[in-house]
Amino acid sequence: MRHLKLLRRFAGVSLACSLIAACQAINAEGLVASSAPPEISEPAASAIAGDMVSRLAEHVGPGTGTILLKPDGSSFGGALEDSLKTWGYAVVSDQDAKGEKLIALAYVIDTYDGQVLARLSTGSVDLGRAYTTTATGAAPASPLSVMRRG
Repeated sequence: MRHLKLLRRFAGVSLACSLIAACQAINAEGLVASSAPPEISEPAASAIAGDMVSRLAEHVGPGTGTILLKPDGSSFGGALEDSLKTWGYAVVSDQDAKGEKLIALAYVIDTYDGQVLARLSTGSVDLGRAYTTTATGAAPASPLSVMRRG
């Protein structure tokens, strides 16, 4: 019975992530425009960013290019940039960076049914996961979703 409940919840979260992805504006790199709600606490933003960047490193390793990140000014945008640098990524916010292989990275953070849904996107991979948040941080509430492109 518990498995059915978890399966239904995962299906709901997956549907919500799909709907969020479908409704986002596409930028010049073919990715969604980065956005995160301001109500996510800094400890939760930092925990989510740390987890997502560790998973990104499995698919787009540091040293493979410079990350082009255009944060939205939210606590998550700052936490993501800090986490990327901690993991050894070079990060720029200007598309005109010279002599670099740029890897455009966008994020979408949203809330649904009491959870925070996080998505990181590059031209080759999308990573998504749901989190439960507390006053001191956040913990994964779903498996990592990975979608690879061509």
